[in-house]
Amino acid sequence: MPVDPKSTLKSYIDTRREALISKVEDLSEREARLPRTPTGTNLLGIIKHVTGVEAVYLGSTFDRPFPEPGALIPDEVFEVDPQADWYATEDETLEGIIGLYRRVIAHGNETIDALPLDAIGHVPHWDGEEVTLHQMLVHLFSDLAGHGGQADILREEADGAVGWRKPGDNIPTEYDWPAYVAKLTELADKF
Repeated sequence: MPVDPKSTLKSYIDTRREALISKVEDLSEREARLPRTPTGTNLLGIIKHVTGVEAVYLGSTFDRPFPEPGALIPDEVFEVDPQADWYATEDETLEGIIGLYRRVIAHGNETIDALPLDAIGHVPHWDGEEVTLHQMLVHLFSDLAGHGGQADILREEADGAVGWRKPGDNIPTEYDWPAYVAKLTELADKF
């Protein structure tokens, strides 16, 4: 475990990034795209969303724009479709979105490595609000943890795969899950 604050934050963020990718990378195109909530939340859409967010938070916020601007969703698209970053279009692929996210991650990590935690930036879609790199890393970790929780639940609904960092890890394999669910249902039914 790293001991300096920046390396610690980066380590936790990298772990959350990889966990999020693991929730989708071995699914079929259909399963990755399939809406799983009444508002259309889908696993690949979560990856696409965090890709754009990270490109801003660790890119243009600190005057280090992502070097492939054409790969990201242009701002004017959101005027037509405010949900444009929450789903893959017909022309996009699972592999392509994950590849783009990995390139955004690499660029973001370069920003983290290049700047001190007290470096000042301005978040474009927060009306240019002034932030520090430290604030953005904490905010990014919080975002990734929340989206990771969404992905955990969606993936379990998709095929039963569970795990904190990737499907299949840290979950007891010899546990009687149906009995556990029945126990919890019985408890809930008392209220």
